[in-house]
Amino acid sequence: MNCTDFLAKLTDYFDGQIIDAELLAEVKEHLGTCHHCEVVVDTTRKTIDVYRGHQPYEFPEELSERLRAAVMTRCKASVSK
Repeated sequence: MNCTDFLAKLTDYFDGQIIDAELLAEVKEHLGTCHHCEVVVDTTRKTIDVYRGHQPYEFPEELSERLRAAVMTRCKASVSK
């Protein structure tokens, strides 16, 4: 299994979908040998935990507008490259 194959199965892994035992073994083996995918799984797991454990935080409108503008600027810059 390579990183692309692993990432394609990541959603099933986190959603608790039934994964074939052989495929699950491949996923676990890949995680044991690939630091990059291990970081992705760890970060994703922590993000899910934070999201589940906290109430949404309301940003002040000014901050929301600045964030929206910054995201749009980056999106437009990446499209024009």
